[in-house]
Amino acid sequence: MVAQTGSLQYEAPWPVHSLDWCKTSAPGQQLRPRSAFRLGVASFIENYQNLIAIVGLQDERVLVEDDYTDYPDFVTLCEAYHGYPATSLQWQPASAHAHSWSQKSASTELLATTGDALRVWEYSGDGPVTSSNYVGRQPSVSSAHSLTMKTALSGSKVQNQSAGAPLTNFSWNEKSPDLIVTASIDTTCTVWNIDTSTAMTQLIAHDREVYDVAWLPGSTDIFVSVGADGSLRAFDLRSLEHSTILYETPAPKNVPLPTSNPSASARPPTSPLLRIAFNPSDSNYMSTFHMDGSDVQILDMRSPGQPVIELRGHQGPINALGWGSADHPLLATAGDDCQVLLWDLANYTQGAASPRSAGSRLNSPRPDAKKKIVTDPVMAYTAPSQITNLAWSPLIQGMTMNSGYSTATGEWLAIASGKTIKALKV
Repeated sequence: MVAQTGSLQYEAPWPVHSLDWCKTSAPGQQLRPRSAFRLGVASFIENYQNLIAIVGLQDERVLVEDDYTDYPDFVTLCEAYHGYPATSLQWQPASAHAHSWSQKSASTELLATTGDALRVWEYSGDGPVTSSNYVGRQPSVSSAHSLTMKTALSGSKVQNQSAGAPLTNFSWNEKSPDLIVTASIDTTCTVWNIDTSTAMTQLIAHDREVYDVAWLPGSTDIFVSVGADGSLRAFDLRSLEHSTILYETPAPKNVPLPTSNPSASARPPTSPLLRIAFNPSDSNYMSTFHMDGSDVQILDMRSPGQPVIELRGHQGPINALGWGSADHPLLATAGDDCQVLLWDLANYTQGAASPRSAGSRLNSPRPDAKKKIVTDPVMAYTAPSQITNLAWSPLIQGMTMNSGYSTATGEWLAIASGKTIKALKV
């Protein structure tokens, strides 16, 4: 019998900024429902006392019994000191389990964070389940869990100091999980090999700060970035002498004319782009949004220059977006209007030409298609306060509990709002 809980909640001791949902169950824990429900979270405190934490289910019964309120849904499994706030926190890609690492035990998992450096963390959770399943016995939660920093990588060719400029975000390569590309306020992107702790290449990507970066799905050569100069650019590590500008934001309206002060007019006004994310099931399509913007732009690699779709549903600035991982993934967007909206774009993006293979070069634009405006999300959820971030779970298989209750297969969406993280069954 299916009796599925629709939402789970975690109250952090501090305001939450970055969060991510584990991409796979823990090693040796594939049969434990609890193992698929782990989040990495990072604090946002305006000092040097920030933390990152792993949180997990207190008891699997919270998944099926809505009235199971003896315990909070999530508890902190372990935490680690981080110094500056983590601008981004990500769990290792699913492919990392099968990767041959030179320095990592098969029973541990990696996480990474950016801030004043790119840090790689090793998480050791519950070992394989021992046969201590006595009725009513509560497994001790925190005993075996540890989160240790393996490496801190920083450095910039652009600036003379040895410490790198702050990093704003990063993208972890799914196909080759030893590769991470970072984005920095010093205008650069850096590709790191985290297994050998070396910078493979660093390039000046934008005219101003870079705010986000994303590998093209299926590729170890091509990535895109967005930044304060208002452009979306694509880079190919096989031909670094040039980049491709896929989109530039129109200049903001009603900006005062430049004064005689040359420094003020040297930088033309731009509308910065804050985030970039590929549709995982059709990597021709990317989603982005402008700083202080309430619309989302969907771009098509094959017809660069202007959005092919614009999503208009938010009543305030957008803070986060992310695609699910279903065959026809939903796009989630969230913002200062306390809303998370889910968009189904399958009907608007089908009928396109066959997707580019990840190995092909960045070219072959399509004739300009007219931009479609979409105003009707398929789902909406209103949080009690502004939503600062979100993270999708992978597809979690349905499970039958000892009690005879079972859960349905599906995705969850975690949203951060102040100190509260809410996980919603989609």
